[in-house]
Amino acid sequence: TIQRDNVSIFRTKDIDAMIGAHASGEGLKKVLGAMDLVLLGIGAIIGTGIFVLTGTGALTAGPSLVLSFLLAGLACGFAALCYAEFASTIPVSGSIYTYAYSTLGELVAWIIGWDLILEYGLATSAVSVGWSGYCQSLLAGFGINLPQILTAAPGAIPGVTTFINLPAALIMLAVTFILSRGMRESAKLNNVMVAIKLSVVILFIAVGIWHVKPENWQPFMPFGASGMMNAAAIVFFAFIGFDAVTSAAEEVKNPKRDLPIGIIGSLAACTTLYVIVSLIMTGIVPFQKFAGVDHPVSLALQYAGQNWVAGFIDLGAIIGMTTVILVMAYGQSRILFAMSRDGLLPKKLSSIHPRYATPYFTTWTVGVVFSTIAALVPLNVLAELINIGTLAAFTLISIAVLILRKTRPDLPRGFRCPGAPVVPALSAAMCLFLMMFLQAFTWYAFLIWMVAGLLVYFCYARRNSNLHPGN
Repeated sequence: TIQRDNVSIFRTKDIDAMIGAHASGEGLKKVLGAMDLVLLGIGAIIGTGIFVLTGTGALTAGPSLVLSFLLAGLACGFAALCYAEFASTIPVSGSIYTYAYSTLGELVAWIIGWDLILEYGLATSAVSVGWSGYCQSLLAGFGINLPQILTAAPGAIPGVTTFINLPAALIMLAVTFILSRGMRESAKLNNVMVAIKLSVVILFIAVGIWHVKPENWQPFMPFGASGMMNAAAIVFFAFIGFDAVTSAAEEVKNPKRDLPIGIIGSLAACTTLYVIVSLIMTGIVPFQKFAGVDHPVSLALQYAGQNWVAGFIDLGAIIGMTTVILVMAYGQSRILFAMSRDGLLPKKLSSIHPRYATPYFTTWTVGVVFSTIAALVPLNVLAELINIGTLAAFTLISIAVLILRKTRPDLPRGFRCPGAPVVPALSAAMCLFLMMFLQAFTWYAFLIWMVAGLLVYFCYARRNSNLHPGN
């Protein structure tokens, strides 16, 4: 599956050989269908975004939050079409990292893989911290309170002494155990939890719509277009996850048909729900009331006097965040698996368990490392780094589609991105545009992470790559 005659940092993998290896049945077990993928995508997308960030976005955009969701969803939609073309063409584990390796070259693939480690890893940690907050709130409702020192990361709560966020670490390790036992079992559990949280979101819509007061939508854009754009950059986090569907490519029964369905179907369903929920939420509660609130959806129902439904929303948030952690941790382990199989990371990370047929060691490595980060790092330090990593990855996949159209126009494609080259170009432009609205600190931290990645590549990965002469 390699081209040994190319020793530059832009050497590429042989696409035909990768596809042939997948078709021959090598690698991971093929157990997933189209509906599994749609639910996997919904499981990854609907979580912290809809249950937490809707309040933050409302404070930034006011009622025009609905436009922020549409803008972020449109950017993701264009990127999703590019992802679908690649996923149906090269159905191999590794998502955008693998696609870039076959089109843009090894160095760009490494940068993207390193970027995805940041995105997926910190996403699992950040959502675990959010899960911990909702879980503690639910337990407090039953009169159960954890010792204060075990409830948050050091310095997370001003003026309060805390040592570790124990619930965040425990949920991450529990999800890791499930993933390590096999993808079929993980998918079944995910499907059940997705059904529950979708029911909760639909319950909110069915109850909340009767309590909307249109006067709360005035003024519609209190902070102007810039406020709406800033909110779009924030709520972009709410869409992160559909790309994790492509990480499952090697475990899909019919990838050419099922992967595009899973990617586009899950994103379309979630965008529709986000728009409806944000409209109802800002119609029930004046947007100023969301200041300092980490449970905006349930607050809207409490404001409407529907406390019994608000309790179900809190439970749905916990279940929703659990599926996000599961899918993101899954995607992280498959990225590391693919990079290790290519020689860019130690070979131990691509070993497959003889009984469970999973990258067992990699799965537990991800679980232990990012459960530790969830336990010790405050949420506000994690959040924006995830957005910038994802936007950078989406920009590169959009460019890669255009390159592959030029270099391999003959390659069979199960799905073709419509409107090329306009749609991929718009995808890249919109992602870069949203990146401009992120804070300077986020850019500095992202650049430091990228520099560290380049050091690892030139000191280890390049000479250990399967494409390096003699390997």
